[in-house]
Amino acid sequence: MKRWRRKSVWVDILFEILGSFLIGLALYNLALPAGFPMTGFSGIAMIVNRFTGAPIGLVTLVLNIPVILLCLRLIGWRFLLRSFRCMLLSTFFLDVVSPLLPQYEGERLLAAILTGVVGGAGYAMIYTRNSSTGGSDFLIMAAKALRPHLKLGTITLLLDAAIVAAGGLLYRDFDGMVYGMIVAYLLSVMVDKMFYGLNAGKVAWIITGNPDLVYAVIDRVSERGATIIKAQGAYRREEKHMLMVASSVKEMFRIVREVRKADPATFIVVQEAEGVHGEGFAFHSAAQEP
Repeated sequence: MKRWRRKSVWVDILFEILGSFLIGLALYNLALPAGFPMTGFSGIAMIVNRFTGAPIGLVTLVLNIPVILLCLRLIGWRFLLRSFRCMLLSTFFLDVVSPLLPQYEGERLLAAILTGVVGGAGYAMIYTRNSSTGGSDFLIMAAKALRPHLKLGTITLLLDAAIVAAGGLLYRDFDGMVYGMIVAYLLSVMVDKMFYGLNAGKVAWIITGNPDLVYAVIDRVSERGATIIKAQGAYRREEKHMLMVASSVKEMFRIVREVRKADPATFIVVQEAEGVHGEGFAFHSAAQEP
């Protein structure tokens, strides 16, 4: 057990290092030279850097102090300690490592896209190990603790949009504000995709009077299992059966097509599935919570 925990800690540190490197790359080497307002406390630090020249990582670290005191009861000591380690790593990469690398000085739109994708991947790697870089991350995790049903990406988008709007007004740069909103959106998408699973899944609800025939088609096309539920039509009160089947996006297209061919009277509803877990599925997020 102790050996497993030590291994888990080293995996945590590895993900934090990689995530902090990507965040530093996104902020210093992509967003900063493009001059558009950024998201989170790093965005606030970049505003301070623009007007005073103060190091972005150091300013972010200082801004964390009052937030830590306010959110401590909600996020807990264990999460705080992991996050403090990650804050030091992100400050190091942002203020020491990233300045050693070349900055991108091309199109602002491309810089915004790359910032969102690279930065989002970095934040997601840290979130999936139940840690954070501090700042608005603490506010996000605190909001998640109070409202567990909200997605991390959604909370991030709302908070970051407000910071980007404030930065755009201070910069007096409307185009930059738009680019900042693009970054905020891409960050939220990347976080949700990597946090809840990189593989998209589908769930189909198939209402039919021929459950054996329909399941035979599903088995032949995809070799997936299904759950058969007794159902009744509300209008004619006819006895029906409803099959629930989960599959990949590619498999679902074939399932729907072949089921419709075999039984044109079926009624099919297809839904998105953020995560499908169980036998026969390999949908995994970027890292598993220890």
